[in-house]
Amino acid sequence: MEAFKPLINKVTIMFMPRKLVEEQLITLLKDDVGQGDATVTAIIPSGITITAEVIAKEDGIAAGIKEATILAQAMDLKVKTYVTDGEQIKNKQILIQITGDAQTILTVERTLLNLLSRMCGIATTTREFTEKLKKVNSATKIAATRKTAPGLLYFDKKAVATGGGDPHRLHLDDMILVKDNHIAIIGDPVKAVKIAKENASFSKKIEVEITKTSDILKVAKAGADIIMLDNFTLKEVNIAVETLKRANLLNKVLLEVSGGINKDTLIDYARTEVDIISIGSLTHSTKALDLSLEVSKK
Repeated sequence: MEAFKPLINKVTIMFMPRKLVEEQLITLLKDDVGQGDATVTAIIPSGITITAEVIAKEDGIAAGIKEATILAQAMDLKVKTYVTDGEQIKNKQILIQITGDAQTILTVERTLLNLLSRMCGIATTTREFTEKLKKVNSATKIAATRKTAPGLLYFDKKAVATGGGDPHRLHLDDMILVKDNHIAIIGDPVKAVKIAKENASFSKKIEVEITKTSDILKVAKAGADIIMLDNFTLKEVNIAVETLKRANLLNKVLLEVSGGINKDTLIDYARTEVDIISIGSLTHSTKALDLSLEVSKK
């Protein structure tokens, strides 16, 4: 694509102050603990110190190691990590060692594993998709959507970034994204883009979702920064790209495709010269990586 086309960051690094991450993690833990762990209260004596290890039960990509560490340390547990986020991990590999109060470790276990397994799973799938594109020298970027689990938006999006993808919007205030329901109220996508340009800050990019190839030239001329081709077939995407090329507008906007794209169709869509492929399944239905926490010694 043309060198002066709007750039997409090759690496998206997400940062949140440790204290804020800690607060979110403690909220997740509180939701699981309720009024206390009845099992450890009943059978585990207080004052016992143990060491436990988080172990991978399949290959994948590490993600959430930092978050797991923050949660454990917030509970006054000692942590030793053997991998960092983004690294390849192998079946039976030890990821984290945790030492401290037995009651506390067993109470924290499920929240820590749930988050870590989910983040590793998302990162693993995202890495698989990004590597497929690299093999065909595609510049197309894999992106997430806002189809995340309630309360886990930051963690889901960070896992995507760890796997080499782009998190896309994190919140509604990130950018203007005109979708089908907005258009249903306003009347048509061109009018929606024009209204957005009149009312929005210069600092906000404007993306518009279209469902017909006949609209692409209109919204590009109206000033959209990004055009999302929603549920377009390969043939329709190629028509949209060629339409912009003929009008010398392909270098003026970013093109995003979304809707039902999977690992089997990924390469075909990337070859159409779109800039972004957003995939909701990265976060809404990715298989968690199989991990376990095992007590190694008292």
